[in-house]
Amino acid sequence: MIPVNAIIKEVIKETPTITTLKFDIKPDAIPGQFIMVWIRGMDEIPMALSHPDGITVQNVGDASGTLSNMKPGDNIGLRGPLGNGFELLGQRIMIIAGGVGAAPLLPLAHQLRLKGAKISILIGAKTSKELLFEEQFSRSGEINVATDDGSKGYHGVITGLMDTYDLNSFDMFYVCGPEMMMRAVLDMLHMNGLESISQFSLHRYFKCGIGVCGSCTIDPSGLRVCKDGPVFYGNILLNSELGKYRRDVTGKKIML
Repeated sequence: MIPVNAIIKEVIKETPTITTLKFDIKPDAIPGQFIMVWIRGMDEIPMALSHPDGITVQNVGDASGTLSNMKPGDNIGLRGPLGNGFELLGQRIMIIAGGVGAAPLLPLAHQLRLKGAKISILIGAKTSKELLFEEQFSRSGEINVATDDGSKGYHGVITGLMDTYDLNSFDMFYVCGPEMMMRAVLDMLHMNGLESISQFSLHRYFKCGIGVCGSCTIDPSGLRVCKDGPVFYGNILLNSELGKYRRDVTGKKIML
């Protein structure tokens, strides 16, 4: 698992806080898999592939800030692809994306469209300026957006937008976004008896990325996000720590 050197070829400023980096190699990945990105001299962090040759990062800390400020010609190290990815199932699909959680869902939408699926795509953000990949998603299906401040689309959280649909008419739900959002979505699906036909992409702190160190295990199952995930069915997550707490680099619980 020696990192492969990748040279940044293109930098795309998607929103005020979110940036896409495209590089000179294309990992052989399926939608939902991740790569470990080595920022030399700083850290190695997991990132979802938003494009065959790219990642999309939100500037929220030291490592992500360094990535966000990279320029064409800079280089990073890549390990992967890793993890299980999404299972492409069903013909009537709902994709639910919150913030930068849209990243692993964009290639998924493209693959489902190629399979002939009918897709409803819900995108949520705090404000219209932070809506991610709206135009790109529109190539794959029907788009509806929700913003917390009402600056575009539905005024409110994404579960309110979900409530405008007949959820029982869908074959599969694919979800990624902030953890509290995903918990709310899972609870809403559970109320409708639909948690077993939903797939969630989780983000956790990884050290190794290959299932050895145990730093990303989920309570109480002990499943490892990096090896057994990052994609899990909703029924697996229903009674888990999802939306309750996460762990920091030392393993200490951080309440959400």
